[in-house]
Amino acid sequence: MAAAKPTPTDSLSFCLTQLTAAAVEGLGGGKDTATNETPLGRALLALRTRHVKAAGGIERFRTRGGLLPLLALLRRASAAVPAPSQAGPGSAPSSVESAASAGPAPSSGPTPSVASSSTASLPARLRKTLDLALSILADCCTEGACRAEVRRLGGILPLVTILQCVKIDSIQNRTARALGNLAMESESCRAIHSAGAVPLLVESLVACQDSQCLQTMVRTIRNLADSPQHRLALAQQGAVRPLAELLAATPDPALTLALVRALLELSRGCSRACAEQLSLGGGLSPLVSLASHPKKAVREAAILILANLCAQGLVRPALGNAGGVEVLLGELQRRRGPSAAGPASQQPLVRAVCLLCREAINRARLRDAGGLELLMSLLRDPRASAWHPRVVAALVGFLYDTGALGRLQALGLVPLLAGQLCGEAGDDEEEGREAASWDFPEEQTPERVEAGSFRSLRSWLISEGYATGPGDTSPDWSPERCPLPPPPEPAERTSPDPGPASLRPPRALRTPGRSLAAPEEPWGREGPALLLLSRFSQAPDPSGALVTGPALCGLLAYVTGAPGPPSPRALRILARLTCNPACLEAFVRSYGAALLRSWLVLGVAPDDWPTLRARPPSRHSQHRELGEMLLQNLTVQAESPFGVGALTHLLLSGSPEDRVACALTLPFICRKPSLWRRLLLDQGGLRVLLSALTLPAPHPLFLFFAADSLFCLQSLVSPTATPASPPAVPGDPEVPSPCLYEPLLGPAPTPAPDLHFLLDSGLRLPAQRAASSTASPFFRALLDGSFAEAQMDLVPLRGLSPSAAWPILHHLHGCRGCGASLGPIPPPGQPLLGSEAEEALEAAGRFLLPGLEEELEEAVGHVHLGPQSGPASVGEVFRLGRPRLAAHCARWTLGPEQCPRKRALALLGLVEAAGKETGPLTEALLAVVMGGESGGKGPSVDC
Repeated sequence: MAAAKPTPTDSLSFCLTQLTAAAVEGLGGGKDTATNETPLGRALLALRTRHVKAAGGIERFRTRGGLLPLLALLRRASAAVPAPSQAGPGSAPSSVESAASAGPAPSSGPTPSVASSSTASLPARLRKTLDLALSILADCCTEGACRAEVRRLGGILPLVTILQCVKIDSIQNRTARALGNLAMESESCRAIHSAGAVPLLVESLVACQDSQCLQTMVRTIRNLADSPQHRLALAQQGAVRPLAELLAATPDPALTLALVRALLELSRGCSRACAEQLSLGGGLSPLVSLASHPKKAVREAAILILANLCAQGLVRPALGNAGGVEVLLGELQRRRGPSAAGPASQQPLVRAVCLLCREAINRARLRDAGGLELLMSLLRDPRASAWHPRVVAALVGFLYDTGALGRLQALGLVPLLAGQLCGEAGDDEEEGREAASWDFPEEQTPERVEAGSFRSLRSWLISEGYATGPGDTSPDWSPERCPLPPPPEPAERTSPDPGPASLRPPRALRTPGRSLAAPEEPWGREGPALLLLSRFSQAPDPSGALVTGPALCGLLAYVTGAPGPPSPRALRILARLTCNPACLEAFVRSYGAALLRSWLVLGVAPDDWPTLRARPPSRHSQHRELGEMLLQNLTVQAESPFGVGALTHLLLSGSPEDRVACALTLPFICRKPSLWRRLLLDQGGLRVLLSALTLPAPHPLFLFFAADSLFCLQSLVSPTATPASPPAVPGDPEVPSPCLYEPLLGPAPTPAPDLHFLLDSGLRLPAQRAASSTASPFFRALLDGSFAEAQMDLVPLRGLSPSAAWPILHHLHGCRGCGASLGPIPPPGQPLLGSEAEEALEAAGRFLLPGLEEELEEAVGHVHLGPQSGPASVGEVFRLGRPRLAAHCARWTLGPEQCPRKRALALLGLVEAAGKETGPLTEALLAVVMGGESGGKGPSVDC
């Protein structure tokens, strides 16, 4: 078959020549009789179908200078179009400048005057020329270099003029396509907005009936929404409502996809204008329906649009009425399921669900749809920690919903809230004013009229301490954005010190039930959690949720660890709990009273035990005052008739764990001697506590609490005792006594020894037979009795080292306090078991030398239990198993000169040393506590 005969239009040069001629000379010219087409028409058709479509064709067209005549041709063509009529009320502006300044186009019906004035009078040749030229330009604008060239050559304004003047679907479609391709770059997008194309696009969007043209218009609007400023401009010029109306009316799947993609772009950072237009256009119900669309792209876009709309409070009630709450909750639950995607896909839905909690009608739907459980799962998820502050702020919306609060408490909200008080800063993104609750929409009148229900609410807020006065509340108040009150005037300040506010609790803390009149109420990131905890603390019996280890630890960690003065609300919560009789047993069972004393009064937090953690300087004196006040509140409850009955029941009829907790807590909260003596001494509470020391610890700080409890009880038993210094050791080197054995050791002993003792090492030690016989019944029988040794001048002493024998020989010859007893004692830090000290003690007992035993024990105490000794030495001394040393260890442990940490560490060493043999330890501690051998007015906290 012969090849087709080449034609002139196969040459790009020929086509560019015709295009240039038409741009210069005009659109006229005769037709070719063979093809019934003008040369320009054939050139444009060849450019569109062959040259531009070919591989690399757009680049060749641009580099050969084709864009300049093409744009010139479009300018000539737009100038040849008849001007649109100005008669109709819905007609478009007569110029691009007026189009740019016009307001939103009408949203109903086409513009017949424009159609009749431009479409009917447009010649067929001009129409075809525009179609082909616009198609070529739109194809070229898919390339970045061409877009920049068209922008440089001023090609945007002719396109906007054609869009304004020619109301033909095909030309509108190609013009919008060219503008949409240009809008893929931000600079071109700005130029299109400045040229006033948006009102024209909106007008064409309303008037057009062709689905393909509508898709192109929608795509162009989507590309023009490339920045927050442009999205706002599109919404303000009425671009959203026509899209919403089309979405509600169109059955075309392709157009539906284009519409949801455009609405998704327009709703990013959703403005008020966007939300209003989408709602007025009836787009909410279609979007909810499309959330279950079989096509994933449509489904996910619709869901994200709904999530974006939640940023505007004015549309959230209508969104809930349309079923948006259930849709967003279901989608978030699905994304958090076993096949969950990453956190990034959940973030907009979490934000939307939290914003939905700001209106009562949506909170009810959310609660019924399982939203509370979902929010709680987010709080428990460490991977969602960045959203925890937002979730807690959302839960504040349920502050007055008793049923929801009960459900949240049952789900374990309180310990999670306590953990949030000192957590890491998370997603603290500020919402705009438009995101505030729509339950109290902003009034447009200059003066707001307060309804009776609001006055009642404000009165309740003031009475409960949530507001300090009428000025702190307004009809648009919502718990999640409690404003800070203005600072007091200088004349109102009660203290000239401008430093941080004191931790001293206000007077209202000491008398619960009165309204708070604090000058300031800080509202930081912990504010929502504290507000919810305060609401829980106002229940008749909040003990089950708030008087627990995790909840108390969270509150105390916030009070002591806040970078500035803590919120007075936290102090009120603690005061409210300690003043509630229903919480007394919970404070006892949970070791709450011991925790208050440890953390606030003594300054030892759980993280400081057993290893001390470095902490910045704290306001310990202020914390101590707060702790003493809270313990005083518990004392008032404990010493009331109800409290006495409750404590007696716990100690006598409670479980073993309750009995131990009660015995440990009593010294902290009981000051009446008749009460603590009856419970702790007469009814065996002290022995219950002592017997529990060697059992598995029921609390991480149990031994610390126990040491402090025993110390407090000792102070109660002997309140007037003064700190006693350690008893003087006879062998104290500072006051040595004369040595009576030393004269026997010189080269000329006086008197001369009449006896020598032979040790296993071969060492001979001189001695006097008479002195040795007199000092001990053992040696009297050995040396003066019927044993063979009575006739020997060299008597062997088996199983005795020289160091152990040295204090024995000194003692036999009358030395008391000469320092010989210190010889076998190893220095601090070295073990006593297996040492020469233990050997000497054993020998003193074997040789019936009780005085020497006592002297050696005092020497051990002097070396290992002195003022500079550490807690580790206490257990080492106790392991020797001697009652007097055990009592000495107990005295050192409970001595007032020890700081609380050393006291607790020493008790820990005693418990480890005692092992399963608890009798000696119990008796030693009992004797020291009851004997009042070392009292004191209070512990020293300087470790």
